[in-house]
Amino acid sequence: MIKFFLMVNKQGQTRLSKYYEHVETNKRTLLEAEVIKSCLSRSSEQCSFIEYKDFKLIYRQYAALFIVVGVNDTENEMAIYEFIHNFVEVLDEYFSRVSELDIMFNLDKVHIILDEMVLNGCIVETNRARILAPLLILDKMSES
Repeated sequence: MIKFFLMVNKQGQTRLSKYYEHVETNKRTLLEAEVIKSCLSRSSEQCSFIEYKDFKLIYRQYAALFIVVGVNDTENEMAIYEFIHNFVEVLDEYFSRVSELDIMFNLDKVHIILDEMVLNGCIVETNRARILAPLLILDKMSES
């Protein structure tokens, strides 16, 4: 099960965070700082899976953005690794080459995409067309 989902830039600034288990606000800040530090300090030759406290961190880097997913011990690391890639492909399809600015200025749409893919910490959808369908409907409604 996914515990949290983070998008972070190379400077360590969180651009998106989504928690699927309750974590107090002050503890979130500390958790994010430790997680970001442990991911940013690793070289590109090192594995993208990290054992951290009572869960695993799986991360991928895309240009200046890191996507970090915290999962419980029973989750399949490769499945989450591919989920991250699928998420980025959906963003690329919607935004036509997604960038950090797209995420910053369209955070609501990024959350909709993530919510279509993950429900209560479980991956429920991976089909790009079905993930983007609600957003495309919202876009049509806003145009008219």
